[in-house]
Amino acid sequence: MPPEPHTEQHLQSSDVLRDIVIGMSDGLTVPFALAAGLSGAAQSTGLIIVAGLAEIAAGSIAMGLGGYLAGKTEQDHYNAELQREYDEVERLPEREREEVKHFFSNLGLSDEVQEQAVAEMTKDKEKWVDFMMKYELGLDKPSPARARKSALNIGLSYIIGGIIPLSPYFFVTDGITGLKISALITLISLFVFGYFKSRITGVRPWEGAVRVMLIGAVAAACAFGIARLIV
Repeated sequence: MPPEPHTEQHLQSSDVLRDIVIGMSDGLTVPFALAAGLSGAAQSTGLIIVAGLAEIAAGSIAMGLGGYLAGKTEQDHYNAELQREYDEVERLPEREREEVKHFFSNLGLSDEVQEQAVAEMTKDKEKWVDFMMKYELGLDKPSPARARKSALNIGLSYIIGGIIPLSPYFFVTDGITGLKISALITLISLFVFGYFKSRITGVRPWEGAVRVMLIGAVAAACAFGIARLIV
C-alpha cells in the first residue's frame, strides 16, 4: 500500500487574531488594575463603575487609534518602497535583473533555467516589481482597509476585555466584595486568554497562560496596595 500523504498542521495567526490579542490583553489588564486600585480607596462601587467605564472608553479609543496609525504607517511604507522599486527598475534594470537571477540561483537552479526565469519574470514591469517587493524586500501588499479594520478590531476587543473585570461591580454594593469576584473572573479569563494567545504565537500554552495571569494579578495587587497606602 502506498504511504499515506503527510500533512502538517500549523496554527496560523492572522491580522485579525493579532488585533484581538492586542486589544484583549490590555483590555483585561488595565481596567482590572484600575478597579482594584479604586477598590482599595473607595467603599462605594458607583465611583469604580464610572471610572472604569471612562477608562474603557478612553482606552479603546487610544488603542484603536494606535492600530489605525500602525496600519497607515504600514501602507505608507509599502507605497514608498514600491515607488522606489519602480524607479530602480526604470533606472537600473541590469542591476535589478541580477538581483532576480541571484534569487533563482539561491534556489539551486541551473544557469540556463535562471536565465529563462529572469527573462520571463522581467517581461512585465508590474510583475517584476511585485516580485522584488515580495522576495527582495519581504513586503506583502497591505489591504487598503487594513487600518480601519485594525482600529475597529482592537477597540472592540479592548471594550470586551475591559467589561469582564468591571462587570461584578454592577451587582454588589461593596468595593472589596466586587474586587474578590472580579479577581476570580478576571484571573480565569487571563489564564484562558493567555493559553490561546500562546498557542497562536507558538509559545508553550500552559507557561504562557500562567505568565499572562500572573502579570494581571501583580498589576492589580500593586494598584490595590498603592491605593491602601495613600488613603
